Amino acid sequence: MTYEDRLQAFVGRTITPLTPGQDPVNVPMIRHWVEAMGDENPIYLSDEAAKAAGRPGIVAPASMAQAWTMRGYAATMASGPAHELTELLAEGGYTSVVATDSDFDFARELRPGDHISAEEVVESISPEKSTALGVGRFVSSLRTYRDGDGEVVATQRWRILRFRPKQATAPRPRPAVNLDNQFWFEAAKAHRLLIQRCAACATLRHPPGPCCPHCQSFDWDTVEASGSATLHSYVVAHHPKHPAFEYPLVIAVVDLAEGTRLVTNLVGVDAADVTIGMPLTLDWLDADPDLTLPVFRPAEER
Repeated sequence: MTYEDRLQAFVGRTITPLTPGQDPVNVPMIRHWVEAMGDENPIYLSDEAAKAAGRPGIVAPASMAQAWTMRGYAATMASGPAHELTELLAEGGYTSVVATDSDFDFARELRPGDHISAEEVVESISPEKSTALGVGRFVSSLRTYRDGDGEVVATQRWRILRFRPKQATAPRPRPAVNLDNQFWFEAAKAHRLLIQRCAACATLRHPPGPCCPHCQSFDWDTVEASGSATLHSYVVAHHPKHPAFEYPLVIAVVDLAEGTRLVTNLVGVDAADVTIGMPLTLDWLDADPDLTLPVFRPAEER
């Protein structure tokens, strides 16, 4: 079976079976919603106002229909047909996603106490399309919302674009260079890592600044770092992705041997192998003719 056949086999398939929401329609959640949205219609929080408008009591905003059944991404994609479709799209390189449109049809208003369930059926998967975001496929599905008696209360036609992110073509974001730190970036172009030093008390400081935080002197000079460091802390960035970077991106705080700290990137190491306290050595990233930055890699074992 071809890849296209495997994709199209999902058309007409239920990828989310009828699943009840975790909680029934309730006033506290309605209150949070209308406050967040700035919706002051009194029928959502006042029985008196709702009855005056011809309702039997408080009703939920129609746009909340999806909210009563939504689960977290991990719970939604842990297993089952929805997970299988996502994995198949990723196999084709369509690893990024953006919602494109949602079309609701409401059968009746929801009231506190209603317990809503939802199911989702794939209606179509488009041929490969070229978009501004990248080459991808539009996946359209129909979600049907039912009450505790099985009656349809709303339907939602939902379309997303699964796409291959374009290759990195953007320049690395520019640092904020000013009169206080210009010397540091100029030295980096020559592959020299400088540390600002107070000329009065010899305290080292980074990031650069006009005044010593220790003795308040405005006089300073610099020393050149040896390039030896240890890892103080780090995070691994996965999303959102910027086209100038490669992911996963290891962002680190390193302790220089001289005693100051530096925010930088780790290179030459798998994110899974990064450990706090690991010895590091200086390397250089020549991002473009106008920007060179210090990065660090694991030091060779001696």
